[in-house]
Amino acid sequence: MRLPQIQIRTTDAKIDLQSHDSKQFIKQPKATQSIEQPAAILDIKTTSGRLKIDSSQARRDLGLIGPIESSNNYAEKGKQLALQGAARRAKEGRQLMESAGKGQGSAPIQSIAKQNHGPHRPGPYNIKFVPSIGSVKIDYTPGTTNINITPQKPKIDVQVNKPIHDYTPGKVTGTMVVRPNIEIDVIG
Repeated sequence: MRLPQIQIRTTDAKIDLQSHDSKQFIKQPKATQSIEQPAAILDIKTTSGRLKIDSSQARRDLGLIGPIESSNNYAEKGKQLALQGAARRAKEGRQLMESAGKGQGSAPIQSIAKQNHGPHRPGPYNIKFVPSIGSVKIDYTPGTTNINITPQKPKIDVQVNKPIHDYTPGKVTGTMVVRPNIEIDVIG
């Protein structure tokens, strides 16, 4: 006895797939930035220094004096010489008066002439520094400088730009080229 046989034939499916890649574009624009630094406020206050030089004593030592002071000096010197001359003449008159009538003749006049005439010794000689030491007076008052600085904060303005994103998704298309098939035969 023969048993029937089953014969199975299968055909695989064949698919033609076409894929298209996805496309993606990303760009990040730079941030928009504005920075401004205002200048610092600078305040400078100064007072001038003062230098006073008094050289009037040194000028007097050198004989350089003004016309008013010079005429005052000459007037004082003339007054002193006039007083000395009057005193000398009074002294000489007293000498003549005291010796008058004592039989001396012209002896008192001769002694007065000797007093007023003849070599006079000058005063002692010495070295003199002209102008004298310390005759120039110097007075200095230094100036001052005050500096005040007020810093200013920077002004920063930042605007963040969003990224540019463009995306095209990929595609897969498929076409069935061969359909799957199963054939079953019974042989008998």
